Amino acid sequence: MDIKSLTDQYIFNTYKRNPLVIKRAKGSWVWDEKGKKYLDFFSGLAVSGIGHALPPVLAAIQSQSKKLIHASNLFYTEPAALLAEQLCKRSFAKKVFLCNSGAEANEAAIKLARKFGSKDGRYEIIVFENSFHGRTLGALAATAQPKFHEGFGPLPPGFPVAKFNQIDSAERLINPRTTAILIEPIQGEGGIRPATRQFLSDLRALADRHGLLLMFDSVQCSLGRTGDLFSYETYGVVPDVMTLAKGLGGGMPIGAMLGSAKVADVLGPGDHGTTFGGNPVCSMASLAVLKMLSPKLLKNVKHQGQAIVKEIEPLARFPFVRELRAVGLMIGMELTLPGAPFVEACRKRGLLINCTQGNVLRFLPPLALTDAERRFALDILRQVFRHGGQK
Repeated sequence: MDIKSLTDQYIFNTYKRNPLVIKRAKGSWVWDEKGKKYLDFFSGLAVSGIGHALPPVLAAIQSQSKKLIHASNLFYTEPAALLAEQLCKRSFAKKVFLCNSGAEANEAAIKLARKFGSKDGRYEIIVFENSFHGRTLGALAATAQPKFHEGFGPLPPGFPVAKFNQIDSAERLINPRTTAILIEPIQGEGGIRPATRQFLSDLRALADRHGLLLMFDSVQCSLGRTGDLFSYETYGVVPDVMTLAKGLGGGMPIGAMLGSAKVADVLGPGDHGTTFGGNPVCSMASLAVLKMLSPKLLKNVKHQGQAIVKEIEPLARFPFVRELRAVGLMIGMELTLPGAPFVEACRKRGLLINCTQGNVLRFLPPLALTDAERRFALDILRQVFRHGGQK
């Protein structure tokens, strides 16, 4: 069976896929249809942060699937209630909206922000250059990268764009229509660009001063990725709203919007909904993931992140490397060359990485990365860089 041909024939061509058919995965590794093994240094785009097919997650999925796979949100279910409880107890949140993806979590945040400001005629949400919040029309309108907008206009209005890490730029956009500020603490698709601690602190003060909501899109940069459970803890700045997805389900599709006491009563019956949100199987998988995100694992993230940066710094001295940026196990190397050949050269040697923005190599290693796995990855990167990204 030719999986590539079947895919090209029957699935909309919305992805520029790597020429690799993944048949199975375990821990930090994936295997193709020929049995070749690859280190997943991208964690399935941060979805499999704790690793692929780990026993606690599999056990949760298998156990719950024998009891209840789906129930309408017109009824109560134990898994959704337990997951919401844990998310609140382990964060600043008082209420949770469970959905299926990061884009949906951000859509929920956008709707909540507009409802929050509706009584005063406020609806604008300040966003930032190079942001990425999802592919649905609302999340796309909030995504301040014009290349994603082409062919999909007119987009919903109300998303003025400020410069990232420039507080004056955000402050100038505030007007009587402003209801919220939406930001990724670390821009992922934007090229692994971290906000500064001072910038997020200033945004918090700005939001408080003007009665705005501060909303963190933490879809890619939370759930252990920075070395803390949530990225707001890394920065010491607490938002009013936070969105999660990707690593939350250990591979199962689930997202969440978390809200503080300030917004706990903003949405009422009929204001928002989702058919599959809080799915029992996905919720139990997420509970297993949260249990696995222990202090020991988070300590490993910090250790391995520091070790990678130290060991990769010599590569950053190559003339075609512009900058190295990293927080925990969220690492980007901006090149002066196209990054695609480097991605392909790594794949041919057994290492899966990614390129975003055309020239930023993005590394999102598994959170339980071992020293041996780190050395394996760095050896391949050294080979590839010595050859300038050539195969």
